[in-house]
Parts: sequence; C-alpha cells; structure tokens
Amino acid sequence: MTKVTIYKNELNECVGFRAYGHADYDEEGQDIVCAAISVLTINTMNAIEAFTDEEFYTTSDEEEGYIEYRVSDRPAKETTLLLNTMILGLQDMVKNYENYIDLKFEEV
Repeated sequence: MTKVTIYKNELNECVGFRAYGHADYDEEGQDIVCAAISVLTINTMNAIEAFTDEEFYTTSDEEEGYIEYRVSDRPAKETTLLLNTMILGLQDMVKNYENYIDLKFEEV
C-alpha cells in the first residue's frame, strides 16, 4: 500500500506531502496505482517549479518508493491551486483503489 500524507499549515493550506511504499496493485512495471500516484505527485512538483516562484525542498528514494516535498509555510495562490489539484486526484484514487492507497492529512 502506498501511504500519502498531505502536510497542512495552521490555515489549512497544503504546504507539501510525503508518499512512500509501493501500492502492490500489480507487478512492477504494470502497477497502474503506483504509476498514477507518481504522475500526480511529480507533475505537481514540476508545475510548481515551472509556473511559480515558490521555494521548495524535496527528497526521494526511488528504490524505496519514497518522495517528500515541501514548500513555504505561506504558499502562493498558484502553488495552493496546484497542490489542491493533486489532492483532488489522490482523493479520487482512494475512492477506486482504497486497498492500495492510504491518504491522510497532517498539520505541520
């Protein structure tokens, strides 16, 4: 199961996320749940870098299936929109693949 934690600040704004583990929906290279989570998270990070001036921190370990991404404690409006779009996609995934993705929210 892939565990995704969304980091929220005291204003309930998303300021980052952590995703780790493999979904185990299918064998490596065929796992559509892992692929979808990767697309949502990586595309969001790339979009924030390309379309905003947001400072960010990221760390990852492909072998472990781990990625952590953080932006400032007061994200720009555009950053918030992009992160909320990612969250929407992840929430939709949970509806269809609840045995393979665990999504939770944590105040930081």
